[in-house]
Amino acid sequence: MGYPNVRPRRLRTTPAMRRMVAETSLEPRHLVLPMFVHEGATEPRPIPSMPGVVQHTMESLRKAAVEAVEAGVGGLMLYAIPEHKDASGSRGVTASGPLNVAIREVAAEVGDATVIMADLCIDEFTDHGHCGVLSSDGTVDNDATLEVYAQMALAQAEAGVHVVAPSGMMDGQVGVVRSALDGAGHTDVAILAYAAKYASAFYGPFRDAVESSLQGDRLTYQQDPANAVEALRETALDIDEGADVVMVKPAMSYLDVVTRVREQVDVPVAAYQISGEYSMIEAAAERGWIDRDRAMLEALTSIRRAGADIVLTYGAVDVAHRLRSR
Repeated sequence: MGYPNVRPRRLRTTPAMRRMVAETSLEPRHLVLPMFVHEGATEPRPIPSMPGVVQHTMESLRKAAVEAVEAGVGGLMLYAIPEHKDASGSRGVTASGPLNVAIREVAAEVGDATVIMADLCIDEFTDHGHCGVLSSDGTVDNDATLEVYAQMALAQAEAGVHVVAPSGMMDGQVGVVRSALDGAGHTDVAILAYAAKYASAFYGPFRDAVESSLQGDRLTYQQDPANAVEALRETALDIDEGADVVMVKPAMSYLDVVTRVREQVDVPVAAYQISGEYSMIEAAAERGWIDRDRAMLEALTSIRRAGADIVLTYGAVDVAHRLRSR
């Protein structure tokens, strides 16, 4: 039996009508811009596998940070590429290392006008490319790595970061970082925990961006893409250890996990549209296969619809400008 008076399309007739009844919003404040800085660079270096993304100099990083603030982007996530790497990732810990210098530079430029976040991991700084210190047998030593993470957290806090983001998927990393920060008086520095970080095939362009030295894979410490319940356990552990925000990474291939995490926790949930996900849209658009702007907005809205409060995307500034011009 039909219902002739029921016409859902009445609520889709005009842009104003669609805006009024939209169930999900995407606003500049929801977006975080990941940024790369290359130690010793004298000019920005385009990353071929990530259209529109560069390895910054310190000067161009400061300018780009200001542009992001002016666009209304909610936060910045900083990564750095050192000129020299070693087995322990020491350039990630020292105050003169490029990431800690970048934090100070950005903090001096924009202060509290945005949320300054920094990746807390040593994979960009190690000559073997792993996220932790290696044991004699070549495996990642979880507990030895935690000691380095604690030092790295303190260095970032002293440089002026608002949020540290332990991303190495070491057991106990959030608790160790929280204890180190609190013990040194940095009780206001928040922790964005990479609670569910999967061993994904979509990280390729990011590894180009950070000039990764990795040989092999990270299957022994990042999550198996087949598992979702495990992500809930990992997330619960991180919150128990003191995480202020939890993240699912990647986002687009794991929207079901984003939703399940959102339903389980009472802290903000972030999701990362990672390099491969971003670059697929850009590559398809370059070939004329899709409408880039519509596809990017649709993808980011889907991440918000799945339950993410915060979305990391390399297109944050461009998307923020388009959102504000609507």
